[in-house]
Amino acid sequence: MYNAITDVAGLKVGHYTDLEAATGCTVILCEAGAMGGVDVRGAAPGTRETDLMRPMHLVDRVHAIVLTGGSAFGLEAASGAMRYLEERGYGFDAKVARVPIVAAAVLFDLTIGQARVRPDAEAGYQACRQASSGPVAEGNVGAGTGASVGKLLGPKFATKSGLGTASQAIGKGITVGAIVAVNAFGDVVDPRTGQIVAGTRRPVVGGFANTLESMKGGLGQTILAFANTTIGVVATDAYLTKEQINKVAQMAHDGLAMTIRPVHTMFDGDTIFALATGKERKKSPDVSVIGAVAADVMAQAVLRAVTQAQGLCGLPAARDLK
Repeated sequence: MYNAITDVAGLKVGHYTDLEAATGCTVILCEAGAMGGVDVRGAAPGTRETDLMRPMHLVDRVHAIVLTGGSAFGLEAASGAMRYLEERGYGFDAKVARVPIVAAAVLFDLTIGQARVRPDAEAGYQACRQASSGPVAEGNVGAGTGASVGKLLGPKFATKSGLGTASQAIGKGITVGAIVAVNAFGDVVDPRTGQIVAGTRRPVVGGFANTLESMKGGLGQTILAFANTTIGVVATDAYLTKEQINKVAQMAHDGLAMTIRPVHTMFDGDTIFALATGKERKKSPDVSVIGAVAADVMAQAVLRAVTQAQGLCGLPAARDLK
């Protein structure tokens, strides 16, 4: 196992990374189709094709998830993924054409690098071309390229973050994985110790300001407070219904709550997609188990997103602050 979401059978991951502009996108391909679910908890989301992933809607299988920088402009990257899949004959059979179902979510990374350069359709296409079922690059790659955390005092005092992934094998030969681009307003903490790993840096004296405690005292800058959002995917190779996979997406948000403080604010667009690639009903354990493990691997992936990141555009990463 690679300790990555690609440990889940049927998934591939590819990145498009622009280090000069500090932006990029990440594509999670499930070309044969996977049962999809989604849960949006942040109050400022930028998303595509989330409605059809909820119960009571016709289409139940998706063919790709795109996580991207560039704010709402970055949603264009999903069009590139659609083109890639259509060229290869994947998609929902609408009789006259196969329509690839590609969901997407964006994060705001325009305050770092070059604000007028964003992932476009070609970026999404190239990310698909790079996709593989092998090890997944982490840190300053794909959707995590321009990510940062701890925006209480504005982007100048944030800490560079990135993209992380993790997985766990559980009973009945089932695997659960997660991938996440962490661009949170709040701080990232290690849930085992409660210590801040990355977040708002204190001017002059150094160290971390502790965003939540500082907010209680009325401290903070809100002019650019919308420049956030944590977006990710959890997946399993178990067979789950549409209702069950949506429950997994909901439970996976607990992984964000374990590691990001505060989370799901009015300034974040936190969105988690969930995928179930299993085709056999006999490979279907209690959804509560999968949901609980999904939260655990999501928490691990969040920590990896900040510990694997490197400083960029003058913004230090956690490894630079030790």
